[in-house]
Amino acid sequence: MKNSTLILFLWVCIMPCRVLYSQQTIGETTALFSNQEPLFIKLKMSVKDVKKNTNDSTFIESMLYYKNEAAVYDSLKIQLRARGNNRRENCYYAPLKLKLSKSVTKETLFEGNKELKLVLPCLIESHNNDYVIKELMAYRLYEIVTPVHYKTRLVNIEFTEEKGKRTITNDLKGILIEDIDNVAKRLHGNEIKRRIMPLQQDDVASIRNSFFQYLIANTDFSTTYLHNGKLLFIDKKIIPLPYDFDMSGLVDANYAVVSNIQNMSLDITDVKERAYKGYKRDEQLFEQVRKEFIDNKSKMFEAIDRLEPYFDDSNQFIIAKRFVTEFFEIIENDNAFKKKILDLARED
Repeated sequence: MKNSTLILFLWVCIMPCRVLYSQQTIGETTALFSNQEPLFIKLKMSVKDVKKNTNDSTFIESMLYYKNEAAVYDSLKIQLRARGNNRRENCYYAPLKLKLSKSVTKETLFEGNKELKLVLPCLIESHNNDYVIKELMAYRLYEIVTPVHYKTRLVNIEFTEEKGKRTITNDLKGILIEDIDNVAKRLHGNEIKRRIMPLQQDDVASIRNSFFQYLIANTDFSTTYLHNGKLLFIDKKIIPLPYDFDMSGLVDANYAVVSNIQNMSLDITDVKERAYKGYKRDEQLFEQVRKEFIDNKSKMFEAIDRLEPYFDDSNQFIIAKRFVTEFFEIIENDNAFKKKILDLARED
């Protein structure tokens, strides 16, 4: 009864005059994300100033240069700030939030995007760009699992860092991620900006999210506290939308640690170890989602293989692909599936 009351409240207060979500009515993405070829961009800034002088409401004026269809660099005035508390504190390159004005982006590749996230390598170290590709791999795998996902695009960045009177240029890989408002618009839904208990969220969508987080061995999320995730209200359903996967075992970054955001008793010490964090639900729904993942196995490995050319170290690709293979070895085996997922689903 409580669930029905909550859904009715959200429907009346959040969704008046909105078109309901269905897979047949998904809106088109913007031109920026409809092309999956890597985009070449140039950025110039002081890393120190960006991390020191920006917060959730303070942006710095800058320029973004990007290679257009004619293979010529064009430019856009942008505003940017650092984002992500953990990465801002512990990474050399903080991930960025870009703000773009409608008048500046009109009739450009970036038209229709008012805000974007830009994921950068965390540290200056070996495999730093490969960690980005593996995080992109996670986004691409989730895109196969559900239509409720962020659109992404790989970018090759000529990053010029201002260090006093000197400048240093590094070639980095990054990920452009569409803004939550664009996701909601594309799916004819609305973002919910308050906490909703996990068992009040859509059962199937929640199981899909939990299976995916188990696939990539990510514990650094919470659908209760909206840590590395958003909630969307679509077609009378509350659906989790995850992001930020750099702490996962799939990425296996040097700086990654096991996260215990919900104070769970996780019997793991290495990010490459999997721990199921999902909640108990009807076992038939678990089997339904299990079948979905198995049916999409070939598509997932096709998506993985498409990213192989972008790795600097081929061993990193091999390790990532093997890691996903191990997930399917679990869910395709009845005993392993029961022992490692069904029996470990949370009750509270």
